[in-house]
Amino acid sequence: MVLDPTIIEALQAGKTILYPTDTIWGIGCDATNEAACQRILEIKKRPENKSFILLADSFQMIEKYIPEFPDVCYDLVDLSDKPLTIIYPNAQGLAPSVLAQDGSVGIRLTKDPVCLSLIRGIRKPLVSTSANISGKPFPTNFSSIDPQIKDRVDAILELRTDELLSSPSQIIKIGLDSSIQVIRS
Repeated sequence: MVLDPTIIEALQAGKTILYPTDTIWGIGCDATNEAACQRILEIKKRPENKSFILLADSFQMIEKYIPEFPDVCYDLVDLSDKPLTIIYPNAQGLAPSVLAQDGSVGIRLTKDPVCLSLIRGIRKPLVSTSANISGKPFPTNFSSIDPQIKDRVDAILELRTDELLSSPSQIIKIGLDSSIQVIRS
């Protein structure tokens, strides 16, 4: 899929975007750019102690940021029947505000062509947080996104605006010992 190059340029310049994901509408930015991540916190009116979910295009990309990658994660992703976010321990090389207080980070491998184009365009993980004001319900389609969100992001990727996107990912947390904790099923 070929996207408008101005969207990729915006991400590379540290801007925020509103875009459709493989699960719900999201607000995104380069996950290594702290200023852009802080901007998303402002847009969402979100507390700084809440981490973000990231999207990646491959295990190779994830392994770059997760030095102690648990092998069980290959099987978990392969066996999952819907989008799966895995919280990995001891992340490195990412913006501090995307990390949880314990240094972990949630990352989902995406197969969505729009998301893959964005990730491959910047060659880095992409923040994927729901396009809502913190504490409010997530939007199920483009028209239900709060106008404040639309006004405050730097760019909007107006694709699939009529599509219903209403299925947040499953979330599990992996320990260094490969233990598994279900956070959201």
